[in-house]
Amino acid sequence: MKIALVHKRLDLRGGTERVFYRTAEGLRERGHEIHLFCGEFRIPSPPGIFGHQVPYVRWPRTARLLTFAFLAPRAIARVGCDVVMSFDRLVKQDLLRSGGGPHLAFIQKMTMKSNRWRKLWYKISPYHRCVLAIETRQLSSNGCRKIIVVCQQGKREMMEAYGVPEEKLVVIYNGVDHERFHPRRRLEEGRRIREKLEITLDVPVVLFVGTGFRRKGLDRLLHLWDSPELQEVYLLVVGNDARLSYYRNRWNRKEILFVGPQSVVEDYYAAADLLVLPSIQEAFGNVVLEALASGLPVVTIPEVGAAEEIEGDLRRGIIDDPDDIGEMKRKILWLLDKERWSSLSQAARRLSEKYSWDRYFSDLERQLDEVAGSNVSPAYQIDHDR
Repeated sequence: MKIALVHKRLDLRGGTERVFYRTAEGLRERGHEIHLFCGEFRIPSPPGIFGHQVPYVRWPRTARLLTFAFLAPRAIARVGCDVVMSFDRLVKQDLLRSGGGPHLAFIQKMTMKSNRWRKLWYKISPYHRCVLAIETRQLSSNGCRKIIVVCQQGKREMMEAYGVPEEKLVVIYNGVDHERFHPRRRLEEGRRIREKLEITLDVPVVLFVGTGFRRKGLDRLLHLWDSPELQEVYLLVVGNDARLSYYRNRWNRKEILFVGPQSVVEDYYAAADLLVLPSIQEAFGNVVLEALASGLPVVTIPEVGAAEEIEGDLRRGIIDDPDDIGEMKRKILWLLDKERWSSLSQAARRLSEKYSWDRYFSDLERQLDEVAGSNVSPAYQIDHDR
């Protein structure tokens, strides 16, 4: 098949961006002709894959959103692909992969945790109004044929927020690279990172990985480090935020380290003992799979999609009330206990092995075949007939 994959940028720094890149590689390896349509190519396209730059306005973000949503389908139509799979907000595509859940659900969750001024902003913001307008069109019968969600929670949110028919929704879990994220990296790469950060090998390290600290729940986590029980525990924050300098100044302590975004993030998992992801809003949480594959237990909340797959003693890391910092602290200390950590680490690795990229590509290929087999998408019929 000649497959178009669409996202506003080609990069490896975000969770969606990494899945987008890996999807292109995996479908190419299965013999398909892959065309990437992006507004920005921050890294080269994978070998053997065609890259097409979509012209769009990069600033302000509302103009970026609108121009990419409307111009990308036109660029795709000129190339003529068998099936179009979008990882972003477009007015039309064949398959939509929704990695973050509906924006309407995001606004509802963020509003609940906001002050009155931020609530007002979510209500009147031109950007958020435009996202919702595109999303409404994208999820309609004319906007896409099928929607791929990454967890059962994402499926429920789509049905509740927009009344999407259940038969239009397909759950395909993400995969994880079991060689890139592996417990054996602790011996060399993990030790090297600790030496670089001046953390001794006997000190427990809690890891946070994410971009957009407030949405990912970092504020909830940071306040725990006022507790005497965590004074000997390091918190390693990997990722970026528009207010990164504020966080660094506000939490200027030797045991709280903000290292910024990292392209070789697997080395930081190797240096840690536990991942904590107390997000306010999250569809799946790729970092949970990456942590489990690295042999790390996880503390997270039920609303993170990946939490529904955690089982056994590892479920002791699921927080019932994410605003109860006492509960979060108890979960962290229980999972860091040296007497049980080894068995928890082995259980984490075994659990992660259920989520392979081979399974992801097989499930995805079936959906692409089904849509491509129904000839030309109605969304592209007019463009192809010209």
